Amino acid sequence: TFPCLPGARPCIPKDFGHGSLVCVCNATYCDTLDPLVVPAPGSYVKYESSKAGKRLERSEGKFQSSLSTRGLLLTLNISTLYQHVKGFGGSLSDAAAMNILKLSQPAQDNLLRSYFSESGIEYNLIRVPMACSDFSVRPYSYDDVPNDHELKHFRLVDEDVKMKV
Repeated sequence: TFPCLPGARPCIPKDFGHGSLVCVCNATYCDTLDPLVVPAPGSYVKYESSKAGKRLERSEGKFQSSLSTRGLLLTLNISTLYQHVKGFGGSLSDAAAMNILKLSQPAQDNLLRSYFSESGIEYNLIRVPMACSDFSVRPYSYDDVPNDHELKHFRLVDEDVKMKV
């Protein structure tokens, strides 16, 4: 395993032969983060991963009130907001669902916990593609009957009922 860094639990590395590692998540173990705590005003927490071996390496810092050295100056005007972030998440495509369903139930539980729980990355949104996408094993739609404007032939397909709904 990689050394345990503050804020992260040890990664059990697996090399697929392409020069980079992934952390194993299986029926008995999934590496996670400690619950995130919002830093004090004027401070930040950064998590960094790299091909060179950093895996969610946690560091803390304070924003400078003035730029004393030459470099990039980033000014945040927190009194003007342009958008509201509702959350973070991923996509539950046919391919993702097929791979999740191939796992044992304990491995599925660990995987989903690593995405959605406080001991994971705390996703709170998920996008589900309607009908097929480029991550489906076959093309399909919900109503292939031409000119069916009243959608009398609309129906969900097996992929939706078994994997996404």
